Amino acid sequence: MSMQWVELVTLAAIVQLFIFGGLVGNARRRYNVPPPAPTGHEMFDRYQRVHMNTLETMVVFLPALWIAAQYWRQEIVAPIGVVYLIGRQLYLSGYINEPKRRGLGYGLSILPTFALVVLAVIGIVRAWLAAGTVGAV
Repeated sequence: MSMQWVELVTLAAIVQLFIFGGLVGNARRRYNVPPPAPTGHEMFDRYQRVHMNTLETMVVFLPALWIAAQYWRQEIVAPIGVVYLIGRQLYLSGYINEPKRRGLGYGLSILPTFALVVLAVIGIVRAWLAAGTVGAV
């Protein structure tokens, strides 16, 4: 089965993470936060937190995306990944402008990730049942 859409979503997530990292570097210069300081100015801290939170969510998102794609059509899995990407963008915008407004973006990041985990688990269980391997050790 071809997975170009899932691959494209994966690359988009990686590019998005790179861009967020670039925004951290720009904020470090703009707000005069010398390396290796992880904090130093509220606006720099916001960019840094968005980048780190995105990295933290990707640790779950990417494996869930790929495992789910092994069991479900990419036309189902890839759009869920696109919602994640939109959520991350909204998270960035909300957190930078007013940290209390990050909730929608966070929800649109974590809910698709959770959905992918559920799809992956269902796919694995269905495959085990179809193969008759559940309970066989």
